[in-house]
Amino acid sequence: MTKEFHNNGNGLTYHTITYGCQMNVRDSEIIAGLLENMGYSQQSRMEEADLLVINTCSVRHSAENKVFGKLGELNKLKKSRPNMMIALGGCMAQLPEVTPRLKKLGVDIVFGTHNLHELPVLIEQYRATKRKVVQVWQNHGEIIESIPSGHKEGLSAFINIMYGCNNFCSYCIVPYTRGRERSRNPADIIAEVERLPELGYKEVTFLGQNVNSYGQGLSQKVDFADLLMMADQIAGLDRIRFTTSHPKDMSDKLIDTIAAGDNICEHIHVPLQAGSNKILKMMNRGYSREHYLDLVGRMRERIPGVAITSDLIVGFPGEAEGEFLETLDMVERVRFDAAFTFIYSIRSGTKAALMEGQLDLDTKRDRLLRLNELQYGIAAEYNRALEGSVQEVLVEGCSKTNDEKLTSRTRNNRIVIFSGSKDLIGKLISVRITKGKTFSLFAETLD
Repeated sequence: MTKEFHNNGNGLTYHTITYGCQMNVRDSEIIAGLLENMGYSQQSRMEEADLLVINTCSVRHSAENKVFGKLGELNKLKKSRPNMMIALGGCMAQLPEVTPRLKKLGVDIVFGTHNLHELPVLIEQYRATKRKVVQVWQNHGEIIESIPSGHKEGLSAFINIMYGCNNFCSYCIVPYTRGRERSRNPADIIAEVERLPELGYKEVTFLGQNVNSYGQGLSQKVDFADLLMMADQIAGLDRIRFTTSHPKDMSDKLIDTIAAGDNICEHIHVPLQAGSNKILKMMNRGYSREHYLDLVGRMRERIPGVAITSDLIVGFPGEAEGEFLETLDMVERVRFDAAFTFIYSIRSGTKAALMEGQLDLDTKRDRLLRLNELQYGIAAEYNRALEGSVQEVLVEGCSKTNDEKLTSRTRNNRIVIFSGSKDLIGKLISVRITKGKTFSLFAETLD
């Protein structure tokens, strides 16, 4: 399909705008690969591109509102550049109620998460007819491995190992926008990983809504632990990361594999979401606080130096003060290295949106502040305890806030800032931690 339109974009430029999670970032890389295979070249300035592709997120209505705000801005731009094409894909495109609004905001092409690979066809269809094209599959098809896709510049690459989700958490729209779980063939994944060192990448992050369930439905008997061990054998790859692990099905085999792997990083993002068994059940998470505490104990016992991070939601429908205190209690017990914390917001199309007991915004904000105060204090304690220690870091580049300093990352995903030569970028080095703060560490190079 992509060969058919090879060079049809010669002389034309594209610009992508990406909202949402790492899965969307990876999808935008695939979009870039498709467009460059057509002959398009990347344009860093949105205002000067011939084609704008907006890859959207619908996890919260606030994410959608950002997209609609951007489309309003782009609609004005398009009036001054009528030949500019605007294409919109991603999770928002999968929602039927969104399409009518898109047509009024200057969007020429709409495609969904399941038919991203059709984008070249849709572009050519629009160019030939000058009529708006809306092509959104409501059901996923076969996984297509022959799509030309690049990776963003840098040292770390994202690779999808699976698509979709079967969990149907009551607050989450993802199973409705990305479909049910499908795992990629392990041989295709490993072949993609094997090319990374040749392209200068030092690190790979495997992506899936729940990587722990990788392998279900494949004819080959393989699970996520097996896939990690295969990747760990690849020469030239220094670090292997993954996200996200669901607490309900993280196996002892996987824990032991992480512990045994030479290049598998000791960082596990395993979202708790809430500390109350009542709220966990209402969320349809499939585990209890007791199960989670047991899991944390096994991970800390078997994986030396493991960093455990989480997502946490406050203000879920029906959450009483006592149930919120149970979340604080779990944070005290587990002592997460870091956590992404969120106020629950109604997401239409999910079961939680219809639940009774929706909380007022002031209560939710108060609980978020109290949760953050506790979690930030724990993170700062962890980082201060590392002062004086020597840590291996991968030097990623210049600091975003000070280009005279370098930013790097430990195996367990802590950011480390230090002064050093730019020749160190891309290298694994050892540094001594001089200062630990809430969100980062500061260090000096070893003489």
